[in-house]
Amino acid sequence: MTIRTQSKTFWLLFMLVASVTFLISLYINNSIILFRTIAPTEKNITSGIILNFNFTPKENLSVLSPYGKHWLYPRKACSCEFGMKSKLLESYFKKKDKVSVKKRRSLEYAHYKKRNELPLKQIIIAEANSPLSYPSQGVEVKPLYSIVIPGLGVHELQREIITVTLKASKGVFNTIVDVPEDSVHGSGEKEMTITSPSLDIVNAILKHVTYTSTVYHINSADLVHFQFEKHLAIFSIAIRQPTLPRLFDPGPANSINSLVTIITKTFYRYHKLQNLINSIRAFYPEIQIIIADDNKYTEKIEGQNIEQYFMPFAKGWFAGRNLAASQVTTKYLLWVDDDFFFTKKTKIEKLVDVLENTTLDLVGASVNGRRFLHKLWYEQGDDDGDCLFLQPGTYQALDGFPNCEITSCVVNFFMARTEKVWSVGFDPRLSRIAHPEFFIDGLGQLSVGSCSDVVIGHQSKGEPSNQTLAGLEKTYKTFRRKSQTIFKKSLYYFKNHLKCIVGRNR
Repeated sequence: MTIRTQSKTFWLLFMLVASVTFLISLYINNSIILFRTIAPTEKNITSGIILNFNFTPKENLSVLSPYGKHWLYPRKACSCEFGMKSKLLESYFKKKDKVSVKKRRSLEYAHYKKRNELPLKQIIIAEANSPLSYPSQGVEVKPLYSIVIPGLGVHELQREIITVTLKASKGVFNTIVDVPEDSVHGSGEKEMTITSPSLDIVNAILKHVTYTSTVYHINSADLVHFQFEKHLAIFSIAIRQPTLPRLFDPGPANSINSLVTIITKTFYRYHKLQNLINSIRAFYPEIQIIIADDNKYTEKIEGQNIEQYFMPFAKGWFAGRNLAASQVTTKYLLWVDDDFFFTKKTKIEKLVDVLENTTLDLVGASVNGRRFLHKLWYEQGDDDGDCLFLQPGTYQALDGFPNCEITSCVVNFFMARTEKVWSVGFDPRLSRIAHPEFFIDGLGQLSVGSCSDVVIGHQSKGEPSNQTLAGLEKTYKTFRRKSQTIFKKSLYYFKNHLKCIVGRNR
């Protein structure tokens, strides 16, 4: 090699080393800057640099909440203060009853949590640089069935003996391969140990470890502890009995008549009910109509595709809803009050289109421009109860439907998936005035929306000129004026384990 060639090679190597050194330096410096930017704690020490941060004031964190108020830092119990007056629900009980009611509620709530709270809610932090590999989520087994646990492994060398341990509480471990003598202890038990001087043997056994559910639960979970020396990984195995689909046949024509049933309840207002039916038949002459009727003096409603179910006198509003909904055999039901009336704008096909093409369970519409849109949200409390908040408005627009929005509570004119209404139900104890209570009971179960381009009319509330009809209207109003306010507050307190409802005046 000539001197000139050697010199050229030297300078190329020098430039390469310099470039790599510069890139490494740039990466390290940028990493420090990035760490300074995103560090989540108040104080960190990195490379001798002390970083101090002040928490952002709560009033500047409104972007973190969809409810128009400051973001609520995590705390032990919810607060009933939200810029609105609120009265504790326990104050609606008589003083002599409070102690016994609290005791009963506490016992029932403990039973509820035992049935419904899963270990999956426990936060598990994966420690940095663990030599263990394991499934972080998605492992599921049917009750009393077995599965091979995927992803188990140890990534560590230079050990004379390698020992790993698996522990569970609702199942046992086994292997589906023949293993060397004394390498596995605890097969068929809740704790199993694998020991070998060979990392390959340990990993080969781990690849074939099974978990068998030994306790029959239809919806539970087990937390598996997977340990190697000081390294501990915890992952969950869901134990779940799959549910069978419940499908509704739309019929060969897939028509509105085979998809939707209209349901209503009537009480002292046969004249208005007949107006409603006439308006429905003007636009949907063959659609099924189901009527729940708790009048004292009943009248038979005649007509094709009309079913009328009689109830005990004044049985009530929600009991009637339950009865009517229980008789629906179509995929969707449409709830209407008996004093509404259909117009050219009552295009219920639009509501079907929304439910068919979104994940919503229920979609409301407009009653003469009124949609009664409210957001509901819940915050966990303590032994005194939890907090429920109501605020007018919606969360966001519904993708693909420019006239529709996502919310929590809508007006008394809505279409819903029949099976979802069945799963929530209407509390029959609410007999006079009730509506938001259904959406409160359905919070977390019902996905709710509302559309402004489907409108139903409301019949006149004025006094009829006919004296007989005027008398019926007067009798109806006397029942409606019978307030259940105190009873409803006590129902929220016990049934829903609430200590307050904030932002609601009813």
